Amino acid sequence: MLVIVTRSGGFGGLRRTWSVLVDEQPDAAAWLVLLAELPWDDVPPQPPQPDRFVYVIRYERQSGAPADLDHTHAHAPTDRPDPPEREATLAEQQLQGPWRELVDRVRTADSTTGPDPRPTPDPRPTPDPRPTPDSRAAH
Repeated sequence: MLVIVTRSGGFGGLRRTWSVLVDEQPDAAAWLVLLAELPWDDVPPQPPQPDRFVYVIRYERQSGAPADLDHTHAHAPTDRPDPPEREATLAEQQLQGPWRELVDRVRTADSTTGPDPRPTPDPRPTPDPRPTPDSRAAH
């Protein structure tokens, strides 16, 4: 199962994406429990707020994965299997409880980009360290 978190907005309006393959995690069962307990259908819409982040959180079941996330619970599975994909959009202020836990776990587990954005290189050219005729005359 693939979990993808995309964060957009903020002061710079930048987009950042983290992802993790749950099946490759040492605690895959805990991931499945967390995903099953999220209120995917109960996220109320929030109007956008200036300079705040918006998170799009989704999972995609890979081929061959179990059809019911709830199979890890001690109680009986639900009557209907979970869909192959789920998605929720949350404003920054809604990212609390299990949603925050999931986002933090995905960011930490994302082995390709790490938990925090890497700084972008300075677009200004690096000055040439060689002396110029004007700089030689100044000495």
